[in-house]
Amino acid sequence: MKLMGVIGAIWGVLGILSILVFAVARLMPVAVEAISMDLLWYHWVVLIGNTLFMMHSEGYRGFQTAFSPRVAARARYLLHRPTFKSVLLAPFFCIGYFDSSRRRKIVVYTLTIGILILIGLVRVLDQPWRGIIDAGVVVGLSWGFVATSAFVIYAFCSHRFEHDPEVITSSK
Repeated sequence: MKLMGVIGAIWGVLGILSILVFAVARLMPVAVEAISMDLLWYHWVVLIGNTLFMMHSEGYRGFQTAFSPRVAARARYLLHRPTFKSVLLAPFFCIGYFDSSRRRKIVVYTLTIGILILIGLVRVLDQPWRGIIDAGVVVGLSWGFVATSAFVIYAFCSHRFEHDPEVITSSK
């Protein structure tokens, strides 16, 4: 195992986990502020519904079944097959912005653009609606942090980690 691979794998994983923690830390106060308000019954219905929806769609389906295992697999791949580019840009490599299939890149870039648009739209909402939306996102991102951490631990502690890193390089 090369030192460059160890550095790349750690940088990739910590970079992604840091983004998740930063996002949760930024959104949590807005969500807490909304929940602290005198909400009406329909606010509570939307809050609970949105939170359950985000748990399932973002937390379970987005992170636990797709993003997190792929990130762990790509970090594990990086550990054993580092290149200068993949180590330098390890968080982006682990997400799949490069050295991945055309389909994966399209999904990653489209999802990134979609998330940025949604962030812009939610920011213009007034309270309590912004906080209600952000509460669901906080739950989904927190689930993502836990799922990603668990898959990374499993990937580096198990010889039987069988998730596909979906790595495609120009040298192949």
